[in-house]
Amino acid sequence: MPGTSATLKAGILGTGLVLMLPAAALAGHGKAGLWTVTSTTNMNMAMPPEVAAQMKAMNMKMPSNTHTSQMCMSQAEVDASTPPHIDQGATGCTTKVTSASASGMTAVMTCTGRMKGTGNVKVTYSGAEHYTGAYSFKGTVEGNPTDMKTDFKGDWVKADCGAIKPYSLRTQ
Repeated sequence: MPGTSATLKAGILGTGLVLMLPAAALAGHGKAGLWTVTSTTNMNMAMPPEVAAQMKAMNMKMPSNTHTSQMCMSQAEVDASTPPHIDQGATGCTTKVTSASASGMTAVMTCTGRMKGTGNVKVTYSGAEHYTGAYSFKGTVEGNPTDMKTDFKGDWVKADCGAIKPYSLRTQ
C-alpha cells in the first residue's frame, strides 16, 4: 500500500514518544522501585485517500492501543525536580514544566524534528504509589497531520525491581 510505510513509522514514533512520558510523570514524586504503567493511545492521522480506502476495505481502524509495562524508578529519578529528558536528538522534542505541585504537574512539549507540533501533559498524583495523566499532541509526524491523545496511569508495585533495571537519569 503506498504511504503505509510512512504511516506505520509515524505511529511507531508517536507511540514510542508517549510511552516515554509516564517516566516523566514520576519525577519528584512517588517511590523508588518497580512500577506498572498502562497507557492507552488514540491516533488520528491524515493519509492518502487510497490508503484510507484500503484500510476501510480491510476493516482496519486508525491506530489505537493499550500498552502495559513495568519500569524501575531509581531513587535519583524519584528525587529529580525535572522530568527525565526525552531524547531531543531522536524526537526533536523539548519538554517544559509549566506548573508543579504536590498534587500534580503540567508540561508543554514542543517538537521541531521528525515530529512537528505541540503537546500538553497533565499528571495528577494520588499519594506516593499512584498517578494518572493525559497527553495530547497536535501537529505532524514525518509530514503526516497527526492528532494523538494518550491516557496513562502508574501504580507502584514493590521496592525490589528484580531483573528490571532503572533508566539512566537524563535531565534537561
